[in-house]
Amino acid sequence: MSSNRSEQLQAFGRLLDIMDELREKCPWDRKQTMESLRHLTIEEVYELGDAILDNDLSEVRKELGDIMLHMVFYSRLGQEQGAFDVADVLNGICEKLIQRHPHIYGDVQVHDEEEVKQNWEKLKMKEGRESVLEGVPRSLPAMVKATRIQDKAKGVGFDWEEKEQVWEKVQEELAELREAESSGVEQHVEEELGDVLFSVINYARFLKMDPESALERTNKKFIGRFTHMERQIKEQGLLMQEMSLSELEAFWRSAKTQD
Repeated sequence: MSSNRSEQLQAFGRLLDIMDELREKCPWDRKQTMESLRHLTIEEVYELGDAILDNDLSEVRKELGDIMLHMVFYSRLGQEQGAFDVADVLNGICEKLIQRHPHIYGDVQVHDEEEVKQNWEKLKMKEGRESVLEGVPRSLPAMVKATRIQDKAKGVGFDWEEKEQVWEKVQEELAELREAESSGVEQHVEEELGDVLFSVINYARFLKMDPESALERTNKKFIGRFTHMERQIKEQGLLMQEMSLSELEAFWRSAKTQD
């Protein structure tokens, strides 16, 4: 079901009114600060990510509502501090979108999405950034951060030309990891392991796949198989801790057939 623009604006206004009332009357809401909300916001974003991976659109709708509440809450806090209000936030993103899309709102011509991304990075540099990597948040999880770093480097033309070149780099880094492992120098091993992971993430990008999503799907698959194995073992009155690896492998193979 789709609402018209008037209904959408009315719903947003209703949320603003409720936020104002909660901030004035609810003891918990009155107590909150940007710092106290920060970890809750991060948790909500991860919950949205889970719902998206599960393709649970009902849950996506709910999580979007939670995140929108947080955005309105931060805007209210900014208003109280005299720094900004929700209109400033919304107008700010509107102006940014217009400036960053000259192929829509100006006379720039583009042929595909890659040219759009390249123009985006060029515009950011014109806005005063000293490095194309400045926009990568420091607190991002390492895998997500690596993906964003590589995307931004690609935006200014620093990238491999062919997928095969990236695969060769993966093989090269794997060989260097094995060599480092034989050296026994822990710091060297860790460095080379990081290089392997970075190169694999790069290869995923050339496959046009999100490595974070791919790994999370594998996590979910492993959890499903492992918990199935646990149930089967328990039903037979056995204890995992007392079983041999070969016995566990047999149950694991059985669990894999349930996928």
